[in-house]
Amino acid sequence: MITSGLKGRDFISLRDFSKAEVESMLEVALQLKADNAIRRRHTDILPGRTLFMIFFNASLRTRNSFEAGIYQLGGNSHFLSPSDTRVPALKGEEIAYQTERISDMARVLSRMGDAISIRILGDKVDWVYDKGLRVIQEFAKWSDIPVINMEDNVYHPCQGMADVMTLREMYGRDLRGRKLAVSWTYSPSTKKPIAPHHDFMYAASYFGPEIVYARPPEMRIDPEIEAAIKANVEANGGSYSVVDNMEDACDQADIVYAKNHVCLDLLPPVAAQPKHEEMAKLFLKYKDWIADERRMKMGKPDAKYMHCLPCERGFEVTDEVMDGPWGAIFDEAENRLHAQKGVMACIIP
Repeated sequence: MITSGLKGRDFISLRDFSKAEVESMLEVALQLKADNAIRRRHTDILPGRTLFMIFFNASLRTRNSFEAGIYQLGGNSHFLSPSDTRVPALKGEEIAYQTERISDMARVLSRMGDAISIRILGDKVDWVYDKGLRVIQEFAKWSDIPVINMEDNVYHPCQGMADVMTLREMYGRDLRGRKLAVSWTYSPSTKKPIAPHHDFMYAASYFGPEIVYARPPEMRIDPEIEAAIKANVEANGGSYSVVDNMEDACDQADIVYAKNHVCLDLLPPVAAQPKHEEMAKLFLKYKDWIADERRMKMGKPDAKYMHCLPCERGFEVTDEVMDGPWGAIFDEAENRLHAQKGVMACIIP
């Protein structure tokens, strides 16, 4: 069941993996979920392994799914908060008696455990777009054990794996001919990362759907990642397009994945400083961008709504959609556990 060629690999971005490798991890995840349903636990897969979890940001789904997941595979987890240790620091950013250089911390943890997972984004990196990713990559550079990205501002590969696992359960291996409406929505918060949009689309792109991304003209995703999504989906028999309204995206959609994300042009490095007040004013122009019954009914009769959670009810999505027949949200949330078990089973030696 375990793909030996993945052992020891870091899991930082889905772009580091081939379609076959992603499929291998998905197959393991699906088998582990099936066994879990009949209370068959595989504590022999990672017996005695230790996962260090470094959380700069708060978490419900990510923390609990990793803690439960490593336990169900026979291992254990250590929750590490920078407030309880010295703060990991990049070279040149050390503060005496407050921080510890990442190169030192990574080598120490490598000698005590079997994998390191890290979540760092948003305020914790002053909204500098790629800084969290650079922190995770620095850990990987110095670590002798696999490093897992639990989300930065750019990537959320664990969420992407759960998303595509949910799509596979609904539609099978082949997403060609399936329309995925991926949309920006309004939120009164200006601190919702763009990473989940990136990885929902990139993970799905391996399997050839028609991806339609809807956003107001001032919004965008990372152009490099957008190019990668377009190239990947087209190579696998699908398509990628952009529209400026939710209705065109939702029309005859199989999936509506709709949530808020930040405006990249109002954050570093494009802007010298984060411009959250300006962003809030911009968002208010598009307060009617919400996943509601009207838009869901524009999709196919069996269309489903997806969101990585937590959602802003009444702003990003209505209660009727969340709690009605369109919801695939809680299957998606449950699959964080199983998808991450699949990843850990494959990469942790």
